[in-house]
Amino acid sequence: MTNLVDSYCEVPALFRRPMWRIWHKLLIRFDKDSTVNFMNYGFAGLNGDKTVILEKNDERNRFCIQLYDHVVSSVNLANKRVLEIGSGRGGGAHYITRYYRPRTYTGVDISADVIKFCNRYYNVPGLSFVEGRAEKIPFNAGSYDAVVNVESARGYSNIVAFFREVYRILSPDGHFLFADVMGKGKVEEIRKKLQVCGFKIDKEKEITRQVARGLELDTKRREMMIQTKVPGILQKSFEKWAGTKGTDRFNSFGNGRFEYLSFVLSIILTDLEIRQ
Repeated sequence: MTNLVDSYCEVPALFRRPMWRIWHKLLIRFDKDSTVNFMNYGFAGLNGDKTVILEKNDERNRFCIQLYDHVVSSVNLANKRVLEIGSGRGGGAHYITRYYRPRTYTGVDISADVIKFCNRYYNVPGLSFVEGRAEKIPFNAGSYDAVVNVESARGYSNIVAFFREVYRILSPDGHFLFADVMGKGKVEEIRKKLQVCGFKIDKEKEITRQVARGLELDTKRREMMIQTKVPGILQKSFEKWAGTKGTDRFNSFGNGRFEYLSFVLSIILTDLEIRQ
């Protein structure tokens, strides 16, 4: 299990979805009181950067929330139609809907179990969750003003198909808010794929150090949840998956094996699309 967790994105694409569904089933099984609502590595500012002001009930998830906030904060989402692909257990969707006030926020994930969990657990006007695949998003062209994707795309079987689907469903003045872990030397490849699929990079930031700092500051909370919720035989696997301090995944952000980047992208309209 530990080796599979560490090399998830390197296994053949055919096996990634079944693995992800199994992982979700385990989380739902172990998390009886529904306290694990975020699945990202987190974010902490450096050198006195301003922190996000949160309600008291959100403080326990501060570092995971700060990653979402970093990804979406430069675009006005108020009264916009927002779609998140790879919404996981819904924590990011819940945060953005309450704090940024979009008209609607729809989370899409491949796991039927996690979609049922989210629709049962969250009760916020305008927020809903739908089962679907990133490479074949179940919505019409031009349906959304913004698409959010955080730490999910690296596991897709065909990232170019995903980028093309995001382009298809965005409105002409829409934005793609994208952040993920990338292997050493893969960043330029991702940039080219985004551009080939019709995106213009409005903003790009390398946030590896901020993510590593978030993981460091959040390690005790993550370890405590794992120790109280997960059977002993699986705890090491969950710690590696969670990126707690001292694991290979945590160390990979410091030794150059992985980089973490965030992008704000807009779509480049063709002459035909402009005429229409």
